[in-house]
Amino acid sequence: MRNFVTGAMMALMVSMPGASESTSKESELYNQLDTWTNILKLVRDNYVDEVDEKELIEAAIQGMLRSLDPHSTYLNPDVYQQVRVQMEGEYGGLGIEVQMENGVVKVVSPIDETPAAKAGIQGGDLITHIDGTPVVGKTLTEAVKEMRGPVDSKITITVVREEQPEPFEVEITREKILVRSVRHRIEDESIGYIRVTTFNMQSGEGVEKAIENIVGELGDNLDGVILDLRNNPGGLLDEAIRISDAFLDRGEIVSTRGRIRNNNSRWYATSGDMLEGVPVVVLVNAYSASASEIVAGALQDHRRAVVLGDRTFGKGTVQSEIRLGRTGNQAIRLTTARYFTPSGTSIQERGVEPDIEVLFPNQRRASARREADLQGHIENDQISQDRAGEIDEDPLLDAEETIEPADPDAPQVDVQLRYAIKLLKNMSTLPQSQVAEVRQPASR
Repeated sequence: MRNFVTGAMMALMVSMPGASESTSKESELYNQLDTWTNILKLVRDNYVDEVDEKELIEAAIQGMLRSLDPHSTYLNPDVYQQVRVQMEGEYGGLGIEVQMENGVVKVVSPIDETPAAKAGIQGGDLITHIDGTPVVGKTLTEAVKEMRGPVDSKITITVVREEQPEPFEVEITREKILVRSVRHRIEDESIGYIRVTTFNMQSGEGVEKAIENIVGELGDNLDGVILDLRNNPGGLLDEAIRISDAFLDRGEIVSTRGRIRNNNSRWYATSGDMLEGVPVVVLVNAYSASASEIVAGALQDHRRAVVLGDRTFGKGTVQSEIRLGRTGNQAIRLTTARYFTPSGTSIQERGVEPDIEVLFPNQRRASARREADLQGHIENDQISQDRAGEIDEDPLLDAEETIEPADPDAPQVDVQLRYAIKLLKNMSTLPQSQVAEVRQPASR
């Protein structure tokens, strides 16, 4: 009876092409894994120098993920910890910006109101020892890791300062350091300026407070707000949604679509525009990526802001962070979906085209590397649309006005910022109906 059942099951598998094909693929996979294991053993036993098996396996994992696209990657425990610090925007540390120079840590500058600043650490100081251990031989990552630690813990650094004849030690108590990603100021007496350098857990709240401070300071004298996202590589999706929501009163902000249904989502604005319709200009360039493009695309599609500058980077894919192991101190970042603006436009490879193109003097579009230039990037599966040249000039600026300095040796002028200020000044004098026309992008 058992032989009959076994034979019947085998006959059934043969009669089902899908099952047979699946078994064949699985068998091929195991054969490839056996090949990989054999190669690992051969390298370990025969390579000219002794190798670290752990490093070889990690390199193999990285190679597999990077063969998918440029943004899928493996985060080992050290890298994962750095990523968490970057995303959370806070850590226990000294509060100094550093770089490696001649094998030791050089202080670029202490951050105001941090333990390092209070202890008298200065820009240009060289840190040669950390708790008595020489820095020479360590990487910058290793040195930074040693300087960070639990809040209220003490650390002793040995400092060499140019005007001091001998090295000296400084004991510092670590405090919570906030990575400041948002700054704001007033330009030209009536224009609010908000700069966002990255999208970490502090960014959304930072933008909301900046808007409140600008409105509180200028009141009815506020002619417009500039949101500067230039050179912002992106970050957390939730913060991009929160920042977009601060300027919008209703409607979709962004959607994601992937192969798995769980990766398909839509996010919408909540009621209430914090600026109550005050004109907004968003500054972008070729290095505005990911979350920056979500914000720019949302405000552009809703005609809430004029996007000014250069075409953005074009990173329109979602990376999901999947933790590994029991401890969860390592992870992979895997591309799982694509971003789409409210109009249904994929950001991937294409980027966000500015409503008004303003480049820096002598800048050429072709000189900037974008997502489309990265090897193995995911292609945009939508029909390509080129909006270049749709807006030839800005009717709100005088045709004869030039912002580029006549002297090529003169200090670089931020032509995009000056253009945005002039644009907002002129928009403030127009009726709302004409302001809406300025915001409206040309037909796509």
